[in-house]
Amino acid sequence: MEFTKMHALGNDYIVINEFYGEKVKENDKSEFSRKICRRGFSVGGDGVIFIQKPTSDEYDVRFRIFNSDGSEAEMCGNGIRCFSKYVYERIIKKNPLKVETKGGLRICEMEIENDEVKKVKVFMGTPKFKLKDIPMKIEGYDENDEFIDGELKLKNHYLPKVKLSVVNVGNPHAVIFVEDNNIDLNFVKKYLNVIGKEIENHPVFPERINVHFVEVLNSNEIRIVTWERGAGYTTACGTGTTASVIISHKLGKTKNKVLAHLDGGNLEIEIKNDGVYMIGDAVIVYDAKLINIGW
Repeated sequence: MEFTKMHALGNDYIVINEFYGEKVKENDKSEFSRKICRRGFSVGGDGVIFIQKPTSDEYDVRFRIFNSDGSEAEMCGNGIRCFSKYVYERIIKKNPLKVETKGGLRICEMEIENDEVKKVKVFMGTPKFKLKDIPMKIEGYDENDEFIDGELKLKNHYLPKVKLSVVNVGNPHAVIFVEDNNIDLNFVKKYLNVIGKEIENHPVFPERINVHFVEVLNSNEIRIVTWERGAGYTTACGTGTTASVIISHKLGKTKNKVLAHLDGGNLEIEIKNDGVYMIGDAVIVYDAKLINIGW
């Protein structure tokens, strides 16, 4: 099976072109993704992206992404930039692209030089804050309530409680500002495997959640450390960066245009009247042929 390895800010993906026909059977996609993503034993990656024909004429192409644990995600900001670059350069010379995702329509506009995609600007839609849209179920809150700057009790020894906000930008995110919790990003990185994992799998999130620890540098810049649902620590998360900027803007911590610094690089996020836009690059690393899944 032929595949392409790509990354966006160090978030790496195995891209499989199913636009002209199925390569991995539907019932096998979850297990296949879990196996091929295992580092050291197979190709290794944060997830698998499948490029497919759309289910209706209102879209140009369909984006599907499976995490390294085999779960299918609704959307992925870094993944969709890799996807857009691949589709434009190898399948459909169309700009912008109307992309079908489990999280809804995403419009991807590309900056092109000599037929090569240099940057991708993604319309990320409009955020949803109601608990039924996350979903989140917590005592004292109704499904139509928002959970902004609320407190959540934890069971780990390092951080017994956390102040956080939740938002859905096609997939669910919990945003935690380190300065509001009397911690810093060094503390976060030291205990991320414990704290990030607990929040991801907290009982109030029946479908789990992505977790982001944010340091506000000034009104136009933030720094983020990410724990992704189904993947663990990743060097960057596009939807998570979008969510972090939305929440920081909602709380009055930053303006509507923010440069976000992630371990894998930088992303630009802009909040406009019609929704939120993300700008960043994507890289094709290599094309290869899978001989054996590895384990």
